[in-house]
Amino acid sequence: MTLQTTTLSAAGPRKSSPLGRVMRALPGIGRMIRDVEREVDTIYYVFIILLTALVLAIKTWGLAALVVTAVAFVPVMFAMLIWITLP
Repeated sequence: MTLQTTTLSAAGPRKSSPLGRVMRALPGIGRMIRDVEREVDTIYYVFIILLTALVLAIKTWGLAALVVTAVAFVPVMFAMLIWITLP
């Protein structure tokens, strides 16, 4: 693990958007966001946990869990395709 230091600019801390404040206020998601902001390596642990949960869901419920996951990621992939094609 590496320790990272953050420096504040002369203007002070950056103001968060309303969506960012709402996401940080949610119990599960907010804690993960704050952990990732403090230590970037935490995001890899989150990916491993989500992948393990997906594998266990597929082992438990079979193809239905895989299909539901794929359908849930359609809007995410659509937004990513639009984002990478912006000039």
